[in-house]
Amino acid sequence: MRLGLTGGIGSGKSTLARLLQARGAGVIDADAISRRSTEAGGAAMPAIAHTFGPAFLAPDGALDRQRMRDHVFAHPEARHTLEHIIHPLVGAEIQRQAQASASACLVFDVPLLVESPRWRPQLDRVLVVDCSPTTQIRRVNARSGWDATTTEAVMRNQSPRALRLAAADLVVFNDADDLALLERAAEALAKRFGL
Repeated sequence: MRLGLTGGIGSGKSTLARLLQARGAGVIDADAISRRSTEAGGAAMPAIAHTFGPAFLAPDGALDRQRMRDHVFAHPEARHTLEHIIHPLVGAEIQRQAQASASACLVFDVPLLVESPRWRPQLDRVLVVDCSPTTQIRRVNARSGWDATTTEAVMRNQSPRALRLAAADLVVFNDADDLALLERAAEALAKRFGL
């Protein structure tokens, strides 16, 4: 079973992925792969430095994430340039990890699953973790300290909620801040997928 997992920022998608992993699913985390590619010495860093310049590197040689975030919000074309550098590297690593996995259920934790047409044909099912925009803003503030304006800007750059829900084969509504409810959902999904 190849299960695509997605959801907006602050939805609880990564928490659900960890809960499924604890129940035997293999999890491939596209965000984690992307972050590793932009760490000091990461595979994307030479091209990022060449394309955007040394001002976008932190003192340790990693991507200066805040500076890049500000830049891509101000210059949307820069986001596409950055994605053209990072996405092929992420895609290759996802394929490598998928081929190495022996799990009966492989969860692809992909924030941009709905935005990218390449994903759907590779998956058996798409699972969307959903919550209200108010909950997203509150959770991101608590987790990352971002103000509502910053979180809303990220939300605008993600697939709209209605589009994610329309692409879903399964939806876990995760508006309550009760881990036990999400654990029950993970347990039901694990049983459904033979874990």
